[in-house]
Amino acid sequence: MNNEMTISEYAHLCKNLGLDGFDLGSTLIKNHTPKYIAQLKNEIAQEGIPLIMVTTYPDFTHPEYLQREREFDFLVHDIALASALGAKFVRVTAGQAHPSTREDEGIRWVIEYLKKAAPVADKYGIRLVYENHAKPGVWEYIDFSHPPAIFLQIAEGLRETSVGINFDTANILAAGYADTIEILDAVFDKVLTIHVAETATFGQLQPVALGTGIVPFEEIFRYLKSKNFDGWLCLEEWANKGKEGIQASVTFARQTWADA
Repeated sequence: MNNEMTISEYAHLCKNLGLDGFDLGSTLIKNHTPKYIAQLKNEIAQEGIPLIMVTTYPDFTHPEYLQREREFDFLVHDIALASALGAKFVRVTAGQAHPSTREDEGIRWVIEYLKKAAPVADKYGIRLVYENHAKPGVWEYIDFSHPPAIFLQIAEGLRETSVGINFDTANILAAGYADTIEILDAVFDKVLTIHVAETATFGQLQPVALGTGIVPFEEIFRYLKSKNFDGWLCLEEWANKGKEGIQASVTFARQTWADA
């Protein structure tokens, strides 16, 4: 979803496409005032389709301690917002690959803050899902845990918590690692949601329409079916082709899942 559509318009579109739910970026939720939240929640309810996930962008690898503390408080706010709107999941990131942040301290900070956030989410009935992420437009640097080796270390450090995984199908290849299934298999027991995403180039995130890039969706879907995956498939339509692009993505994902 982009700023050209209201949240209710986007929910309406997703409903008409026959989807089971939709997600939102936290930056699209204007504020947390009671009147606004009640109005937005009512608009979503009128469309008859649930809000499943709110995506957030915590930067727990920031070199300044005080900023990391702010990032934690921002996440707590977003968890409360997601809960108020009836969402099930909040997508979280590790943080940016700040040049002055060492790998060992960055891994330690991410695990520390996500462990601290987990009971907050539990209290509100929200599941945090940590993503093997790349780079959103709101950041200056790429994700600290974009390299699969770092992602796996952080995921392992969160294994005994309620934090799950939101696995992105494009970002392993975009990070320059050839075997997406190997990384997915290593964390599968914690995977709750899948970001069905595409990239055109190995070693680089180059968003294109689903099915027109290099992501091996049939192989990934066959793997998920073999493991009886019953979580959410969240479609990322990055080709910027509007409603037609979203429709094409839905059609591709449904057909590929059926054929897998």
